[in-house]
Amino acid sequence: MRSTRPGKGFTLIELMMTLAIIGILTAIAFPSYLNYITRSSRSAAQSELLQLANLQEKVYLNANGYAVSITGAYNGRDDGGLGKTAGTTDDGKYTLSITPNATPTQAYVITATPVVGSTQEKDGDITISSDGTRILGAAPGRPAQPW
Repeated sequence: MRSTRPGKGFTLIELMMTLAIIGILTAIAFPSYLNYITRSSRSAAQSELLQLANLQEKVYLNANGYAVSITGAYNGRDDGGLGKTAGTTDDGKYTLSITPNATPTQAYVITATPVVGSTQEKDGDITISSDGTRILGAAPGRPAQPW
């Protein structure tokens, strides 16, 4: 005599179909997630560069010269720093540097270089200069462009 009770649990086919659907969704979602992380870190670095450029202008107004380093405190002279304790962005994915230029006029370029091994490694440099030029450096599949 047959039992009229329905079977309990899942069949092997149902489990395999569920795993296949999860695998497909993961294959689509994970690259998009990594792209989102890269874009958000780039945006944070651009924001920090703008803050440092604003600090440079404050230093220039007080000392008639730009700071030449990211780290160290501004000490009233043009050889002071911008007060960051580390030469990296807050999330640690970019290394920050200043390239001062004293001739023919006082100028600077602040550069954020991706840290090797971070998700930003293939992102390219981000720069801002004293004349307001903002460049997002060339990266694989993308030429240099303004930001």
